[in-house]
Amino acid sequence: MVSTRLSDQVGRVVSARYRLIAPLGTGASAQVFLAEDVELGRQVAVKMLQPALADDERFLRRFRAEAQNVAAINHPNVVVIHDWGEDEVPYLVSEYLAGGSLRAMLHEGRRLSPSQALVVGLDVCRGLAYAHNAGLVHRDLKPANLLFDPEGRLRIADFGLARAIAEASVTEPEGSVMGTARYAAPEQARGERLDGKADVYALAVLLIESITGVAPFVSDTTFGTLMARIDRDLDVPEDVGALRPALERAGRLHPEDRPDAEELGILLLAAAERMDAPSPLPLVGALTEAGQDGESDVTRTMTMLPLGAVAEAAGDAAPTEAEGDAAADDGSAPPDEPDAPESAGRPARWWVPVAVLFAVTLGVGGFLLFQALQTPTHEVPAVLGDQIDDLALIAEQNDWTIDENRTRRDGTEPDEILATDPSPGEQLEEGGTLVVTVSEGNTLSDLPGGVADRPLDEVAAELEDAGLVAVPTEVFDEQIAAGNVIRYGFDGDVPERLPKGEEVPLVASQGPEPRVVPEYADDTTYEDYAASLADLQLVAERKDEFSPDVPEGRIMRLSHEPGTEVPRDSTVTAVVSKGPDVVDVPDTTGMTLDEAEAALESAGLTLGEFVGGGGDRTVGASDPEPGATVPRGTSVNLLLRR
Repeated sequence: MVSTRLSDQVGRVVSARYRLIAPLGTGASAQVFLAEDVELGRQVAVKMLQPALADDERFLRRFRAEAQNVAAINHPNVVVIHDWGEDEVPYLVSEYLAGGSLRAMLHEGRRLSPSQALVVGLDVCRGLAYAHNAGLVHRDLKPANLLFDPEGRLRIADFGLARAIAEASVTEPEGSVMGTARYAAPEQARGERLDGKADVYALAVLLIESITGVAPFVSDTTFGTLMARIDRDLDVPEDVGALRPALERAGRLHPEDRPDAEELGILLLAAAERMDAPSPLPLVGALTEAGQDGESDVTRTMTMLPLGAVAEAAGDAAPTEAEGDAAADDGSAPPDEPDAPESAGRPARWWVPVAVLFAVTLGVGGFLLFQALQTPTHEVPAVLGDQIDDLALIAEQNDWTIDENRTRRDGTEPDEILATDPSPGEQLEEGGTLVVTVSEGNTLSDLPGGVADRPLDEVAAELEDAGLVAVPTEVFDEQIAAGNVIRYGFDGDVPERLPKGEEVPLVASQGPEPRVVPEYADDTTYEDYAASLADLQLVAERKDEFSPDVPEGRIMRLSHEPGTEVPRDSTVTAVVSKGPDVVDVPDTTGMTLDEAEAALESAGLTLGEFVGGGGDRTVGASDPEPGATVPRGTSVNLLLRR
């Protein structure tokens, strides 16, 4: 038989693979150790279940099935199951989370702020939603099952274990469930069939405890704890701040009135908008828990009785804390005691079940009567300045109807809440109507008319006087002069009025679109090119020049390079060739040398060489000869007579 003492287990190698290094904690049904996986060389957590479960075939069948189901879950907020098996006792091998548990934080007196509790709640909701969608219900959600890695990421442990332990004893009544009384849902206390809504209720309880240090409905005994919650909603204190509406819904008496895990996560996210950023979680480390005491009676895992057996349990005088611990530790009921006559010195106790039943009946009846006569109320939140959509979730949580009154007020945003009736801080009963004055934005201003072909600066100033903002866009326009407004730039019809502060699109003119000077070919005539310029609304101008290379009448060059952009109506000068610049050689025969030189210069020629001469030095001949056509500036040589 394996030893149940923690210290005796250290050093043991489970299934020839997992060497137990140090204890991490102990509970009513299991001991947990830090261990080394000697095959893979990694640290793991090994949960060794109590020896009494090893011989229970019903438990072992359920244990194997639940272990397989949980091992198939792959989610960042659910503890990873690496292995399971039996080595004198059933065991589970999971990832080792060095950050410790939420229970360790609370045991060290470290309370969470509402913002920190929100972070914890969101992680739990994600893990629960994934598991619930896979068909798994935890049934024993409590701070000891919420573990953290060194970075503070939360993972949920022990999925399926509570159900397996609940079926360990064949003597339990039909409908019995396993759970922790401190966090048990009302239907769990009554022994009814459970779904994921029971986990949602447990989460609400433990979040309240993590903030305030006190779990709702906790009594001195397990019986008292269970009885306190079977007929009323969870009492959520104001200390939880903005989380209160979400936790109130999660703590409703009837499961159908609670959100599921995914919906609760959405409610928590909505509350986050009204909360400060959280500081890091006050982790204490997994090894801290090894030295902590076990959980008290009302926090230990134990078998819950169906509501039909409550009177019978009351007749047994509600077990004391010590008796409750004994039942919780070994999973069985306390041993029967033989009847003893009152004469033996034991006081008569016949009045106990009668008194308990009377108190229960009176309490339940009074509560139902109070519910029938009084509708719950909720405080109208401070939502002035918020968006109306932000109020929808709060109204749904509080079962309010929203009646919107729309108005306009300068300096406000569309859908901004301006006022509520009742006012913030006042109470409004469930089913009541919350009248909300909502802004449609700033007051309206008329748009000026007749803006076409008016100066942009003038129209912009007129819009500014009306409380509107001109936003011009410039485009080319063949008719409207540059700097003038063409039209409003609205898509579709132009509105008559706009809220103050709105931007008003204007389309302004940049004048006509620039023209591109066209190309011309070598054989393009001036007339053809002038026609192409006219087609572009450009003006052609002609300038003639002599050219020894370009035939007469052809374009030689332009005043603007082809491809250049020019304004419409610009003048483009085309230089046209007149052909070569030539002259005729004058007849200088008989002229004196001086007369001949003057005649040549007058004709645009120059005097070249002259030879011969005597007597009167008159010209006898010229080269080129008289009448020859030569380029202007050509030199003419003269032959003088002797």
